[in-house]
Amino acid sequence: MKAAVLNDYDTSLKRADFVSYQEVPEPRIEQPTDVIVRIGGAGVCRTDLHVIEGLWRERVSVKLPYIMGHENAGWVEAIGSAVHGIKVGEPVIAHPVMSRGETLAARRGNDMHAGGAFPGIDSNGGYAELLKTSERALVKLPRTLAPKDVAPYADAGLTAYHAAKKAAGHLAPGDYAVVIGAGGLGHIGIQCLKALCAADVIAVDRSELALGLAKESGANHVVRADGNEVEAVLSLTGGAGARA
Repeated sequence: MKAAVLNDYDTSLKRADFVSYQEVPEPRIEQPTDVIVRIGGAGVCRTDLHVIEGLWRERVSVKLPYIMGHENAGWVEAIGSAVHGIKVGEPVIAHPVMSRGETLAARRGNDMHAGGAFPGIDSNGGYAELLKTSERALVKLPRTLAPKDVAPYADAGLTAYHAAKKAAGHLAPGDYAVVIGAGGLGHIGIQCLKALCAADVIAVDRSELALGLAKESGANHVVRADGNEVEAVLSLTGGAGARA
């Protein structure tokens, strides 16, 4: 299959090409719960640049060459003998970690703390035609969603949701939450906050384009970060400031 392969690190990020497009062996079903996904979309994350820089060399035991890409969605290509919840051909999005679901953290739904392979970080990921993951890591998508349109939610979406969920537990009607930065994660965070609590959301950004996106995403107020943002937030909140 074709894949974008990282063959060596570039600590200064000055190469014309960080990865090379080449033929690699296809992943195979090895465990009963394995699933092969035909990639329909793989998001590019800032972490990928850190991997290319070599900043993760001390964190994971990955050996080059390997395939990055940890924000993945596509269609089920093949399943192991113990997979019963999904079928070949179904559209899916992949949770980043291939947890087996056996630890206390996993049983509480915190698979990021449950251990297991992390495709794209410590093993081959989704910058390829096919990805090997596990049944537990997959969430079925409605057929109205194209995998390429939702793949970044596997990381960017989870990251924003994680912060919004923690904040929402302390936010009551009449409270205010400030989202600093309405970019790739911030605009998702705004939507999560609006879905999870009744607080008013104030978005702060330097870019008028980003502030427009914040309004489209549900922000109740937008503030231009021009050096007077603290005073603007205090004014919007009647001098009380934001709770989150």
